[in-house]
Amino acid sequence: MRVGVDTGGTFTDVVAEDGRITKVPSTPGDPGQAVLAGTAALVGAEAQPSVLAHGTTVATNALLERSGARVALVTTDGFADVIEIARQDRPSLYDPWADRPTPLVPRDLRFEVGGRLGPDGAEVEQVGPVPDLPDDVEAVAVCLLHSDLNPTHERAVSHELERRGHDVSVSIDVSPQFREYERTITTVVNAYLRPACRSYLDSLADAADDVVVMTSAGGLVPVSLGAALPVSLLLSGPAGGVLAAADAAMASGFPDAVTFDMGGTSTDVCLVQNGVPAPAGERTVAGFPIRQPSLDVHTIGAGGGSIAAVDSGGALVVGPRSAGAVPGPACYGAGGIEPTVTDANLVAGRLPVHAELPGIGHLDPELAASALDRAGVTAEGILAVVNAAMEQAVRTVTVARGVDPAGLALVAFGGAGPLHACAIAEALGLVAVVIPARAGVLSAVGCLTAPRQHDLVRTWLGGADQTGLDAALKTMADGGRAALPGAEVTTSVECRYAGQSHELRVATPAAFAAEHERRNGYARPDTPVEVMAIRATARLASSLRPADLPVATRTAGLGPLVIAEPDCTIWVADGWRADPHPTSGALVLTRVGSGVTS
Repeated sequence: MRVGVDTGGTFTDVVAEDGRITKVPSTPGDPGQAVLAGTAALVGAEAQPSVLAHGTTVATNALLERSGARVALVTTDGFADVIEIARQDRPSLYDPWADRPTPLVPRDLRFEVGGRLGPDGAEVEQVGPVPDLPDDVEAVAVCLLHSDLNPTHERAVSHELERRGHDVSVSIDVSPQFREYERTITTVVNAYLRPACRSYLDSLADAADDVVVMTSAGGLVPVSLGAALPVSLLLSGPAGGVLAAADAAMASGFPDAVTFDMGGTSTDVCLVQNGVPAPAGERTVAGFPIRQPSLDVHTIGAGGGSIAAVDSGGALVVGPRSAGAVPGPACYGAGGIEPTVTDANLVAGRLPVHAELPGIGHLDPELAASALDRAGVTAEGILAVVNAAMEQAVRTVTVARGVDPAGLALVAFGGAGPLHACAIAEALGLVAVVIPARAGVLSAVGCLTAPRQHDLVRTWLGGADQTGLDAALKTMADGGRAALPGAEVTTSVECRYAGQSHELRVATPAAFAAEHERRNGYARPDTPVEVMAIRATARLASSLRPADLPVATRTAGLGPLVIAEPDCTIWVADGWRADPHPTSGALVLTRVGSGVTS
């Protein structure tokens, strides 16, 4: 029995390959407890699954909560302050009081070594002696100048530190690309997360015959690799849902869509075109630039547990504070007294009266109404504010990137996504809403059915000179096949016009001009195109797809209508209708009279 697990801020979702599901309350103090409890509920306390594929929030939470390790940085002489100097851009252009996040490595734990490589990777000066580090250092990040072109100095330093017993993250293994600031930060974050993530993942290593973990790029890797490279897990949970949502959209006749995952603490959105989720080579997490392969997921602090309040200016705000799993929304009856989005949905009649949630029990509408009254807010006001925030999130991954949302479907999932989907689709003019089968646990479905994946990236020195590029890409592809035998391998390049400081990822340099025009509204046909990095992605597809899981009969009808399913509740708004798709198992919501069919 194969099992997929997604650990969220409020619930931990578990799906078995025979279609059975369960939700258990998350255990923030030890997330592994909920994983093991949920798995045991499906396969039995004395048994274990053949495969446990899971998405985790441990890395994300450790970075957001600043609860990682005590880290030292070893870098090239004169570069100790790169992580603090950063870039010239500010976090908020017009806010003079906005600060960058405090560096993860204090100044007294930054150490420099002599030696220097030139910008072509050639040795200018031999590497110097490695300094002694304090005994209380828990992890070390090593990032030397130009090591992405020549790793010899960095390897020598890291081997010496490992010989002394240190846990070392080395940039050539973590983020082997040019740009010293981003490469250094990514390596530091990896070191910062490694002790906590290794402890968590090691605790699950024997929970199945084969334990794998979802990466930010939407692929599964062995748990040992996840423990060594935890910076690759920062979008682990959302990635699984995006994969399954893209599959559901494609199977329902909507290859172009926006995935909309609203859980208990956050909402994640991602653009899907031709059935493929948008990729990203860099994401910002907790204010830090992370250069790791990733799906281009945009996250906001809006979920079912988001707390509503009136600020000092008299405006209603919702989130990013969340009631989380403990105490949870007021209607849970577990001690929460502040109004949340879930309370508003219950009061507004979008959740069935006395609805029951797994591990929580019956929801109490009186407690929800009291919380709203006490705060001086209304259900309609809360829903309007949170919907506006989520509408803006969808605009960020569509309109802001040159894509008209009117031609897209909205794939709504997560415990709360189907409650808000009609409002978001109506506001943006999307053609339809797709509610996949098992929408409330779709991220766990995505983990269960995701491919195994291995990513390779390296700096390309040629710039506009593409001599040898095809051969280099072939070498990268061969490396991907060697790392993951039997996998399908794709290659790509990161390009820019000469003089630019940002790149776009495309299949070949010849495709760059069209992509630049789509994203930015113009092209420069007379400007040389520079290749800055090359990539290879090896993917070994799973033998199981979301559509292979048994599907229950789903309810059809005209809105307004509340459809209660075991893992989520769907709100079909007035003027909308719901129809089961004949083959995908999804419920497709369309505006009455729109003429849209899947």
